[in-house]
Amino acid sequence: MKTKEYSNGEITILWKPDRCIHSGVCVKTLPKVYKPIERPWIQIENATSQELIDQVAQCPSGALSIKGH
Repeated sequence: MKTKEYSNGEITILWKPDRCIHSGVCVKTLPKVYKPIERPWIQIENATSQELIDQVAQCPSGALSIKGH
């Protein structure tokens, strides 16, 4: 399964596009980070590590996770 990594030097978000159900939770929760029409679509530098951890925990499909968590 394809996985993309996005790191801010402190944490790394893993995104598995094949698992994504496009619920929009990520975009609604942190629109300054998740920008589906831009590349890269995850702009991890636009939130704190804690904000990212809290948001990733809400992903209903498990497509987003934190490396090592």
